[in-house]
Amino acid sequence: MSLSSLLVSTGYMGLSCALAQTARKLSNKIVSEGLVQELFFEAIAAAELCACCFELIIVADNFGVATYAIFLFLLTIWWGQVWGDATACPYTHMEDMVEGKTPPRTVALKTWAQLMGGCCVFRFVQVLWWLELASTHEGRAFADCTADLQVNPYLGAVIEGIATLLCRLASKSLSELGPKHAPLIDSFIGTSLVVAVVSKILAFNFSGGYFNPVLATALKWGCSGHTNIEHIIVYWIGACGGALLSVPLFKVPSVRNLLVGDAKSKEE
Repeated sequence: MSLSSLLVSTGYMGLSCALAQTARKLSNKIVSEGLVQELFFEAIAAAELCACCFELIIVADNFGVATYAIFLFLLTIWWGQVWGDATACPYTHMEDMVEGKTPPRTVALKTWAQLMGGCCVFRFVQVLWWLELASTHEGRAFADCTADLQVNPYLGAVIEGIATLLCRLASKSLSELGPKHAPLIDSFIGTSLVVAVVSKILAFNFSGGYFNPVLATALKWGCSGHTNIEHIIVYWIGACGGALLSVPLFKVPSVRNLLVGDAKSKEE
């Protein structure tokens, strides 16, 4: 594939990030601080995430895993800098709910906002692909999508759950240890897990390895190859179950000692 096609994909992701950042600044000025503003930020973050991930699929398919990994790593760092408290992922708020930090109503509203942002942004992506400024976009705008689930949905749910559990335990550990370059390390770990998936080491041949229900729904809901119920089992119950399991597991003394070490345990 030509360098010009990669530049077009880079430009599309840059445009998505720029528009999202503009929307955040406008929301910050126009909408008063509070739950409504938080919902706007969640919707914007989810739209930005999904728009970029649609394009990342193009990059992975045409330019290889290494190029994909570089883009994902840089994007993850950027999102960590500009999203603030928004996560574009429902199970982080579910974890807060389990720990008594967030009421169920707030979790439901933020999940709804994320879904609206993530699912609606495809129309924007579709217009960009329809322009066919790059050969890699030819025929993509209106092509039928196929599901990534290649195994029994219950096995797929286990795979998504375990990978999400590992990711959340890593994030919790970094949050507690507070190393100097925690955001970079967290981005590296997240990227490594996804790249392992794309490289067919973990889940790519089985479930697709999304580890985020909103992202999976925005990219694969209604695609041929699985039913809607199977989609929910794998990408919602599986991923959310793994994330929620990380809450009590991280509190187990032996696990905490393994992840954060004796020094942190003594501080407590």
